[in-house]
Amino acid sequence: MLVAAAMAAATVAEMRHERRVLIVAAPSESDARRSAQRASLDAMPKDLDDRDVTIVEVTGDTVRGATDSAAVLRTHWRLPKSAFGVVLVGKDGHAALRRAEPIDRATLVATIDAMPMRRAGQR
Repeated sequence: MLVAAAMAAATVAEMRHERRVLIVAAPSESDARRSAQRASLDAMPKDLDDRDVTIVEVTGDTVRGATDSAAVLRTHWRLPKSAFGVVLVGKDGHAALRRAEPIDRATLVATIDAMPMRRAGQR
């Protein structure tokens, strides 16, 4: 838990090699896809913790989970302010999965479990 708290005070780039980052971007708090993604993630805390995942939410101009600005995250990860988007950033710092709709648990877990750093860590 301490690691997650420390990572919340970091930029996405600073989390590289330590955490996988799931960036969830939405135009507003009331976006139905944002709510659906949040509910899905809230139901899988152990899965996320076991896989070293930090959630970064970008809603409008507000960022939770990292110290980056919304503008920086949206520009770098190509997440338009007017659209919903989800990007899974691997520990290597590259986008491993990108969706314009919420990512379901099975897809997220399977994608992470197939990553080379995850497979190496399980040996």
